[in-house]
Amino acid sequence: MHRIRCIAKGGFKINGPPRVGKGPMNHGDNLGTRDEASQPQPTQAGRIETCTELIKQARECLNNDNKECAMKLIELLIKNQCHDGRLIGKEVADKVRDVVHELWLVSNHEEECRLLMILRTLGVSKKWARKATRITSLQHFNKRLGRCGIDWENKAVRYEVVKKIENLLRRLGWSEVRMCEELWRFVGVDVDEFRKYGIEPCAWLSGLELLSNLRRSYWLGMRTSDLSVKKYKGEVRLVLMTTNSVDAVFFPVLLSMIKMPSLRIAWKSKAPTAKYVHKPIALSFYVDLGIDEWPWPIKLSANELVRIIEGFSDEELAMFVAGLIDGDGIVQYERTPYLWITVCKACPKRFILDVLKEVIARRFGVIGSVDSLKTEDALKIGGKDAVKLLRHIAKYIHHPLRRLRAELILALYDDKISKDEFTKLYEQTKYERGASDVKRNHALAATARAAPQTHTHGDKTEELKQS
Repeated sequence: MHRIRCIAKGGFKINGPPRVGKGPMNHGDNLGTRDEASQPQPTQAGRIETCTELIKQARECLNNDNKECAMKLIELLIKNQCHDGRLIGKEVADKVRDVVHELWLVSNHEEECRLLMILRTLGVSKKWARKATRITSLQHFNKRLGRCGIDWENKAVRYEVVKKIENLLRRLGWSEVRMCEELWRFVGVDVDEFRKYGIEPCAWLSGLELLSNLRRSYWLGMRTSDLSVKKYKGEVRLVLMTTNSVDAVFFPVLLSMIKMPSLRIAWKSKAPTAKYVHKPIALSFYVDLGIDEWPWPIKLSANELVRIIEGFSDEELAMFVAGLIDGDGIVQYERTPYLWITVCKACPKRFILDVLKEVIARRFGVIGSVDSLKTEDALKIGGKDAVKLLRHIAKYIHHPLRRLRAELILALYDDKISKDEFTKLYEQTKYERGASDVKRNHALAATARAAPQTHTHGDKTEELKQS
């Protein structure tokens, strides 16, 4: 999972034992925490094979005068770091630069600007872009950027610094799996206990790299739920905000599939249902994209969303539902499995519940009901219907806690674990109702705990202090 980036946002370090909170959860709860075990980092031979194939496809697109196809493949080459000679070798990196140059030569002004915007957004250095376009004069290159309305200053520097820090920390022992395991320890989940029964708690890491393609219907599912999308200073800003522990690790990892996210930390208004919290700290993770990079509607209208969903294949529909679950969903077991997709009462998103209820019944044979809860409305799917839907969507769920519960429920219904074993494991995933639960309102502490620099120094002895 080489594309998941370091989530460290500063030089702080908070260590200490997990605080475990357990107890039942009512139907109105939004778990507020978010798929197969993380694969080993690809070898250089594996990287070279991937990059060589992408270069071959890009050249075929250029030979067929398909500039749109070549543009997309260049984007994939950059995202897979095929341009970085330190990782892939000078020979392959030079071929990537040649492909960019060949596209540049046959592009008009608009296409040149789009190519430059892609390179800038993905964190390519200005120097690399100049070499690829064969524009030797910095002044001339800056004029091209000015005509395209692109501000390249300070964009690539941060990306490169974080990459170098992450590579250093990997050599000190950090990995995405260790980050995942540290998160679970923080919220009181025993990863070894789950693995003993064949359930992988870090399965949510698998397949995340596929989400570098924003056209995956998963992103529309997230947009329909938690993901805020808005125009900001001539770009499109994607924002995910949370006060909860698991989200605080999941959100930056998810957004890093697109681009290295930025972080804002702010005090949030106290929630009436969390009287035990003096003043919660909210983390906002965001990325800025070119105006044409976000492929879905920025403003969601009922008619347009219905039209898009009706046009999905079964796989695309499953990914869309998984995105909804990762955003505003609940995976739960209360004597029987339940899936909940919640929206605010009397808000513009309310219509999605009725649309989704009809579509999943027709496509997947899954029957649900729309219920009115205390503070929100929800599409509720229970029993065998919930299990049937999980079989379609589980592999696309990336929220760590919701994926873990999905894997646990499917293991029970596939007779891989006994009911007693299920009960013991599921207990670790519960929330403590009406009390200060470590899974809730500890976003900043969880971020610090899972960040690379907090577990590259061996055993931790310092007590974690919560404010």
